[in-house]
Amino acid sequence: MKSLFDPTTYQETKTRIQALQPDSTARWGKMNVGQMVTHCQFPFKVALSDKPRKAKWNPIMRLFKKSLYNDKPWRKNLPTAPEAKITDSRDLDLEREKLLSMVDAFYNKREQQEWQPHPMFGHFTNEQWGQLEYKHLDYHLGQFGV
Repeated sequence: MKSLFDPTTYQETKTRIQALQPDSTARWGKMNVGQMVTHCQFPFKVALSDKPRKAKWNPIMRLFKKSLYNDKPWRKNLPTAPEAKITDSRDLDLEREKLLSMVDAFYNKREQQEWQPHPMFGHFTNEQWGQLEYKHLDYHLGQFGV
């Protein structure tokens, strides 16, 4: 499984983000490209926060935890957490810069071994965080053909 902590994968992912254009259209789903780039910031906000988060215990979600960081592709049109749904208009260039900054900040934590638990899925190892963040970005970048 690829990881955003791998230097080559990190650079390839940043290049893919840069390749998005204002007229990029989704192959599936309801978001436009600006909304998608804004949506992709949400998991980084969770990972990069040092503040303890209140757990939203959901035993059903925990059953799917391994699918977050394995090689099996996610199916199209997965449901989105309500707090990560973006429905208003967003400026692609502005949101892209925010996302790239978060990708950089996340990559710079590649040696970090202690992470706050994810509010819905609990504890992830460093390796699992890198895989999870890559898989989410890969899913959405593929959604827009990059």
